[in-house]
Amino acid sequence: MTRLLILCTLFASSIGCGKHAIQTNNLIRLMPARVHVSADPIAMQPQVLRDRSPLKAMPVQAGSCRKIALIDVDGLLVNQNQAGIGSMGDNPLDIFREKLDQVEREGDISAVIIRINSYGGGVTASDIMRRELEAFRERTGMPIVAVLMDIATGGGYLLATAADQIVAHPTTIVGGFGVILNLYNLEDAMAQFNVAGQTIRAGKFVDIGSPERFLEEDEEELLTEIAEQYNERFKDVVLRSRQRIHSDAEIFDGRIFTGTQAEKLGVIDQVGYIDDAIAAARAYAGDPNACVVMLHRDQDKARTPYATTPNEPTQLMAMPQIPGLMRSRLPTFMYIWQPDPGLAP
Repeated sequence: MTRLLILCTLFASSIGCGKHAIQTNNLIRLMPARVHVSADPIAMQPQVLRDRSPLKAMPVQAGSCRKIALIDVDGLLVNQNQAGIGSMGDNPLDIFREKLDQVEREGDISAVIIRINSYGGGVTASDIMRRELEAFRERTGMPIVAVLMDIATGGGYLLATAADQIVAHPTTIVGGFGVILNLYNLEDAMAQFNVAGQTIRAGKFVDIGSPERFLEEDEEELLTEIAEQYNERFKDVVLRSRQRIHSDAEIFDGRIFTGTQAEKLGVIDQVGYIDDAIAAARAYAGDPNACVVMLHRDQDKARTPYATTPNEPTQLMAMPQIPGLMRSRLPTFMYIWQPDPGLAP
């Protein structure tokens, strides 16, 4: 803890630091950069975490008595409570499973729309969420339509591949198919304050990725091998679910593209809007007038198909954070498109 407090003082002097980014295209990249300052809210448990009301089916588009459920998936996909001021405090993985379970209990829902607005998340959390959706479809036989909003990259797109049909807006950002692991080296910055790490270890690789030293060549190779394995798993899932995509397609180099480009590449089935996704789900359900419901809590009303849950903590009462030092709070290897270093775990 003392070491962390000392490191936080480095912001004031704007001292540079090095960064390792383990990727699956040009896998190891070392580049100098200044310390990026982002806001990390103080851990505060909101009341809703202690007394959450059950999920309820809230109509967001009128119709017949037959229902279509619209499940919203927004933000970073991790297996952690998003606690903080202004946040509902839900765990993205937990609330996703809770909504799927509620759909089964409702008994009168004929199809599901997964509305995705996510740049991705942890490798494991993303994989689990996709498997949960796949198991739900196998168990219930319900048709599933995925609609991609502003962004559906990395793990966000991976989740969509479990759907029967994928609809994306023409301006949706899709892609980011790859794996990234961010590692920061603060050795020189620490030396400016006469701070030196003294790590006792048993096992050559037990502190691999430590910000106190640069990676050795064999450590880079080890981490790259893991990243490659995760990337192949991602690629296999996409190829199994998207028959029009070839295994040697350039889309697997981590690039991003628009919804319009994604349709031409076979990454999605249709360019359209949320109404088009609703129409597709109604066609699967066999009722062109089926009503659309969202599963939200009493304190989180949903009135239109665009309703979102405030699960991203606000930046009030924030403390500075150096990306890479808080890796215990987030996954390490990630299926994510990461244009902003502040997204680094």
